[in-house]
Amino acid sequence: MNKFYLQAAAILLALAVALGAFGAHALKSKLTADALAVYETAVKYHFYHALGLLAVGIIAGAYNSRFIQYSGNCLLLGILFFSGSLYLLSFTKLNGAEGLKWLGAVTPIGGVMFILGWIFLFLAIRSK
Repeated sequence: MNKFYLQAAAILLALAVALGAFGAHALKSKLTADALAVYETAVKYHFYHALGLLAVGIIAGAYNSRFIQYSGNCLLLGILFFSGSLYLLSFTKLNGAEGLKWLGAVTPIGGVMFILGWIFLFLAIRSK
């Protein structure tokens, strides 16, 4: 087991629940349908990949290699860049700060991090 990834996953999962509830209750009436869909996508991918990070933390005990570290780090970065940029994009639509549209260019970096995280997990398991 990797205690750091397990703790990070626990915090990120709690945060995903809180942000999901916040979106469903506080933002639903304030965001446009498009902005709310972006926010919901952020929460969904945040949740999926925090669960993936939890799995990486558990699997790390059996498959301790540099690839498992790369996997966990990529999933963390993916949540930060992918979901983080989508959260920020949603909030900019909330207060009309249209000058931050460049955040949309950050989102695919997070998507690549997610893909790499899963590939590195495969490599970690394969290398044993």
